[in-house]
Amino acid sequence: MKGYIFDLDGTVYLGDTMIEGAALAISQLRDRGDKVVFLSNKPIAPRISYAEKLTKMGIPTSIHDVLNSSLIVARYLQRHVKQGQHVYVVGEEPICEELRLHGVPLTDEGHKTDYVVLSWDRSFNYDTLNFVYQAVLRGAMVIASNPDSTCPLEDGTLPDTGTFIAALEAATGRPVDLVVGKPSPIAAEAVLQHIGLDSSNCFMIGDRLETDIKMGNDAGMSSVLVLTGISTREMAQNDVCRPKYIIPSIKDIIYL
Repeated sequence: MKGYIFDLDGTVYLGDTMIEGAALAISQLRDRGDKVVFLSNKPIAPRISYAEKLTKMGIPTSIHDVLNSSLIVARYLQRHVKQGQHVYVVGEEPICEELRLHGVPLTDEGHKTDYVVLSWDRSFNYDTLNFVYQAVLRGAMVIASNPDSTCPLEDGTLPDTGTFIAALEAATGRPVDLVVGKPSPIAAEAVLQHIGLDSSNCFMIGDRLETDIKMGNDAGMSSVLVLTGISTREMAQNDVCRPKYIIPSIKDIIYL
């Protein structure tokens, strides 16, 4: 039995368009007894919406099959936030809801902010940046949901959490304290624990060298770059994060 960990955007689909052959490939993996899990860095939608979207595309999926950066952040803070501490979120309602479901105490008051969750927020503005900057000066710890600078769509890309990280780091002059999404070992540990297999028996399939491929390599998985998203074959040949395999698209995964 093997484990297949799939990124979503740029790997299984682009926006609302499924990549050709994705449903058949995943069905074939499941039919032969392999385990399939979906792991996304995207924090702007609840996990159930990913499951529903995949199911509508012809890939039957339950919420148990999906992990995302919001869930990984929530589990991390659930373990580390102490009594009386509070968390301020730069992000949209789905990540806030995930944190609340895990009992993480949220605040919108600067003097009560012990942790800042820095995530993708399409209403991000100067006031938000200044709030977080002042919280950092007071000693707040900054945890970013994911490092992606952009998110791929059918007709282009959008700025992602990495752009907000860059803005804050430019202001403070130091890196954020922690990034929990791919490629962090926190994300790798979470998905390997979830899939229940040793890393040597798992494939990490994605379209980004700096997140999907790096995490797979660092965790001892077989990394697989698909050429349907952000990274290209030329980029892979010149990058320190070289994948074990490069395939045109997800439909070719069954041949590895």
